[in-house]
Amino acid sequence: MFRAIRRTAAWLLLSGLAAAPSWGAAVLQCVPYARIVSGVAIKGDALTWWDQADGQYKRGTKPKKGAVLAFRPNGPMLLGHVAVISKVLDDRRVLIRHANWSVPGAIEEDVLAIDVSEDGDWSQVRVWHSPTGQMGARTNPTFGFIYPAKARLHDFTPDPILGASVRFAKVDSDMWDEQGLPRMLREPRVTPVMASPRMIQVAQARPAPRARKAVPRLEADPFVVEYADAAPSQRTLSAIIADVRREAVMN
Repeated sequence: MFRAIRRTAAWLLLSGLAAAPSWGAAVLQCVPYARIVSGVAIKGDALTWWDQADGQYKRGTKPKKGAVLAFRPNGPMLLGHVAVISKVLDDRRVLIRHANWSVPGAIEEDVLAIDVSEDGDWSQVRVWHSPTGQMGARTNPTFGFIYPAKARLHDFTPDPILGASVRFAKVDSDMWDEQGLPRMLREPRVTPVMASPRMIQVAQARPAPRARKAVPRLEADPFVVEYADAAPSQRTLSAIIADVRREAVMN
């Protein structure tokens, strides 16, 4: 499935985007897409949505289907961003629908977003990058969720008036279950270490650490393919496998 998504992304990048009109001048933005899909009737740049919602819509830090996740301006994302929650998988993972993220004007439906904040309040997230089929390399700060009066997902029909757009192949929601996720996203990597009996005794004598909210271990994995949010991966699967084998021999 991941291979099919990457093939679709490559086709869009090489043919669909190349044949499109001037992307810098008129492409579909995240705001009109989120407004139509969520029904949240707010206009203006994405960075203003959180303040505009005050007094019009309920706001909070808990993900709900149909809610709008409002992103703070960060790095090249000067005007912020808005995305619509299409499904809540658990306390730390949701699926979102949004536009103009991985590629200018592109629509991405039911892709993964993960809460990586320390307190589990969705103040820091990582978002799926469709062209590479990986979680994005950037951590994105957010304001929180804006809840519409009625939690409903509306269909979006591309309209040239809103700007040129392309649509990535819609991802099956069941691919995000624990078995469907890439191994590197659901299992923290552990390097084997030889321990002496003394080390084991000391470890056993220490009191058990206090339980903390689990934070997805994404940044620390050295085997994650390196890329920017808008650039294709430079490492192949064979190169990653070779690195794994090389480490196994060294240890």
